[in-house]
Amino acid sequence: MIKPYARSTKPAEALLAWYDAERRDLPWRARRGEAPDPYRVWLSEIMLQQTTVATVKERYAAFLSRWPTLGDLARAPLDDVLAQWAGLGYYARARNLHACARAVAASSDGFPQEEEALRRLPGIGPYTAAAVAAIAFNEPCVAIDGNVERVIARLHAVEKPPRKVAPLIRDKAAALMSRARPGDSVQALMELGALICTPRAPNCAACPLSSRCAARRLGAPLNYPARAPKPQKPRRRGAIFILRRGDEALLRRLPPRGLFGGMNAFPSTPLTQDVPAEEVSRFAPCAARWRALEHPVTHVFTHFALEATVFVAHARAKAPPADCRWAARANLDKEGLPTLMRKAAAHAGLVDA
Repeated sequence: MIKPYARSTKPAEALLAWYDAERRDLPWRARRGEAPDPYRVWLSEIMLQQTTVATVKERYAAFLSRWPTLGDLARAPLDDVLAQWAGLGYYARARNLHACARAVAASSDGFPQEEEALRRLPGIGPYTAAAVAAIAFNEPCVAIDGNVERVIARLHAVEKPPRKVAPLIRDKAAALMSRARPGDSVQALMELGALICTPRAPNCAACPLSSRCAARRLGAPLNYPARAPKPQKPRRRGAIFILRRGDEALLRRLPPRGLFGGMNAFPSTPLTQDVPAEEVSRFAPCAARWRALEHPVTHVFTHFALEATVFVAHARAKAPPADCRWAARANLDKEGLPTLMRKAAAHAGLVDA
């Protein structure tokens, strides 16, 4: 049986025909005949930034269950949102998510439909603005993510890394947009990259654009997109201090700006700096018999890799140090600890690994 998209003679039509036949049923994606919900579209786009679909699907459902509407999210305490976000990484996104919800809820017009207006909202950059405008409001916008870059680079055998020729990538992607269905066109290109034109094992035989693909004709789809040399991530050293008092552990609320901004965490050295071993002790929250655990915990951030020694001690004083508080060990899972801090807690035996 000939697939319907195999009979399409125009690339944009072939792409949409493939999408109609093969698209995934995702919780934030409107079903056929339904109008997209801007709140759900926006929430999914923020969550999907540098996070996999598999991870987001479960967390997205939990968010919607707790805050079904934008107004519910806008009224929620920031602490609750940050705790719910724990494990998704890039915590500035959660703070911006909350700020954006409040800004939109305060407007009588709701979500703006235009790309430029969306970009003025907290946490919405060029890609997200274009994606929300196209998917939620069917605006004629082109949203370029990594999947789209890969599809276009292979389709046209683009010799340079996509970020070096961004206008060219955008123009070629725009040529695949349907005037009648720009939102579906945007999703179709992303879907094609996610399901068919994958980074390491493209399924060219199933691609609706394969007959037009320059990389396939060259027999070298894996050569595209061209890759810019990756700078080596700097490695930094630091320390995390876990102070215990019976079945409680000491937590500190971090400043709103910076790494893990606004989150609860164990006291530590400044984790964005490389702190020599001989200077670590001055960052301890109080004087105590600190003992270093064997083997540091490691974590890879966007711009650096961290190796942190975990120090543990037991408190004698009842009052916590300034800007800290005692948290019950049994409730640590509800504190919304960043992944690095959960690793430290597991290393110290406070939570399950």
